[in-house]
Amino acid sequence: MATSTPPQVSRSGTPRPRETDFKPLVCVVDFNHHRGPEIEHWLGAEDGIDPAVSNDWALIPYMALPDGAHQNEEEFSYFTLIHKGSTTAEGKDVEPTSVFGISCMHQIDSSSLTWKSEEVTRSAVQKAVVVITDRPEGFSALREKLSAVTRAWFAQKDFRDLDILQRFQENLAEEITWSEDERDQYFGLSLRELLHTFKWQTLVMLKCMLLQQKILFFGSHCERVCQVQFSLISLIPGLVRSLRDCADPAMDRYAETLQKSDSVRTSDRASLLAYIGLPLQLFGKGSMFGPYTPLQQLDMITDANTQSYVVGSTNSLLLQQKEKYCDLLVNLDEDTAQVLTPSLKSALTLTTADRRWVDFLTQSVNETWDAFDPSRPTTHGYAGSEEFIRLQFEEYMIALLSATKYHQYIATHKDGDPKLLLADVEGDPASEFSLAFVEAWEQSENYKVWNRTADSHLFDIVEPRHPMAGGLTIEDLQRRLAVQISELHLDERFSQTREVVGKRLADGRTQVTSAFNRVWADIEAMREAQRKRTEDARIAAAAANPQEGDQSKSDRPDAHKAQASVAAASQRAGAYLSSWGMWAAEKKKSWYAQRSTSANEAPAPSSYAIRNSMPSGGLRELKLNRSNTGDEKISSPPRNRPRVTTVSELSVNGTAKAEKPVSTE
Repeated sequence: MATSTPPQVSRSGTPRPRETDFKPLVCVVDFNHHRGPEIEHWLGAEDGIDPAVSNDWALIPYMALPDGAHQNEEEFSYFTLIHKGSTTAEGKDVEPTSVFGISCMHQIDSSSLTWKSEEVTRSAVQKAVVVITDRPEGFSALREKLSAVTRAWFAQKDFRDLDILQRFQENLAEEITWSEDERDQYFGLSLRELLHTFKWQTLVMLKCMLLQQKILFFGSHCERVCQVQFSLISLIPGLVRSLRDCADPAMDRYAETLQKSDSVRTSDRASLLAYIGLPLQLFGKGSMFGPYTPLQQLDMITDANTQSYVVGSTNSLLLQQKEKYCDLLVNLDEDTAQVLTPSLKSALTLTTADRRWVDFLTQSVNETWDAFDPSRPTTHGYAGSEEFIRLQFEEYMIALLSATKYHQYIATHKDGDPKLLLADVEGDPASEFSLAFVEAWEQSENYKVWNRTADSHLFDIVEPRHPMAGGLTIEDLQRRLAVQISELHLDERFSQTREVVGKRLADGRTQVTSAFNRVWADIEAMREAQRKRTEDARIAAAAANPQEGDQSKSDRPDAHKAQASVAAASQRAGAYLSSWGMWAAEKKKSWYAQRSTSANEAPAPSSYAIRNSMPSGGLRELKLNRSNTGDEKISSPPRNRPRVTTVSELSVNGTAKAEKPVSTE
């Protein structure tokens, strides 16, 4: 059986490459419809040795096939296992350590298989390919390889052929010799997506993890549940590469072998982080880490020796007793982080500086957010990128550790010489990180390990100042206002309101139209009924009194006679107007004749009057004044208009006289 040895830490604090004899293992887990999930094959194990039996890995089938995995065609799960200590063939003792498993589950229609065993009785076959390694920092590349290999194996449609899986295990064993490097390899859900989803709650989750409380991550998608946890612990520099004690609360080998750094090279990042005391050992004695924890492992997290943990689950049964199982519940289906223990709320309340800092990071992500590629900013620049966010959190952690050491220094020299304090630091910088949080953190196990191994005058190397220390600025207020408005989700609410209002208006318009149609239909029905009743009454009355009916008919006006009378009156009026027009034309001709005669007889300028008698005997006088230039002016004295007798006055008893119009003075 392959074994592993724990890593060592040099006196300078720089981690040495791990000397390990552990070779990656590959196994196949099948879901049997009669017996449940079980391990079918082991690849890479020594002959005659079953790793599940020798290391008590009976829960691998339940970890590899998480609850609800059958709802997806492909699903991943991450979990931790205890690799028990043993003695090698050379007599070398190997201490227990933590190893990590990643599972890729697939399902296929049983009818499409070219060969299937007698135990296949249902329409679908579910299997998982599992890789067990001691290097969780390589999960990013390992996940992609595992997915491709699993798909290729399923594409054969014959699960008896294990050649692809065998070559895959051999390739993993060869990569150990060259995959060791100094750069951190991060994986899973990106920090950009973590900040975009949880915003300021990301810092609350990080602080709660530093306090070593019971944190439960719940979600219906197993891979996302696991990836969020790995992304969160990767915010503490170096922690991903120092998880060898995380599988069992009884393991504490890292803290026992850790040595205090006696030198530092500020130009070497690893040396500086080790001098500061990073990584913090969050998963040591009394604590455990289980990215996916099945219900069969609840006895471990409820054990009295388990004081804190970070675990994930896809089973909703844990939500029914969430107060029993966790202090902080992170629900990924609702994207919320809820503090369930009242005593923690004061310690986890963010200060003004904390909120300004995390709002700044959130804004840098939101301004460069790309929904199609969340891992990269739209500008492809440094601000808002993964490296930018990770270095910002590293700066925050270093400032927190330095401020905590200075907080201790102030407490021991509060009655001493003020000159011993830093001149450029006012007050206690730990207050910017929340004194309630610092006091609660001092009670945790990881603080005790850090305080023992970190230099007491750390603030001489790193300035003990919050990244957002100082007074508020206009930009801070604008940023805070923008974040609060975005948290209200006004756009979503307004869009929903518009949809609801539009639907209500459409429904109201339909109802009003229907009501009017019904009213008009009722009115028409009433009119028809009234007409029918009137007709029925008339017919009934005519049938009851036939004589009165005949008399009423005789009293009715004759329409033909009325039309003849109107036609006769029109003819008489036309004859009168025609005679009057002929008379006026004759008078006009005589008047023009008289005027021509008078003009020829009187050449000298003079005035004369022409008296014309109107049909009514009226007189009109026209005066013509001739000037020396020969122009004429015709003036007419004022007169009263004659009254013309109308046709109605001339009509007497249906007759009319065609006489000339009568005018009166």
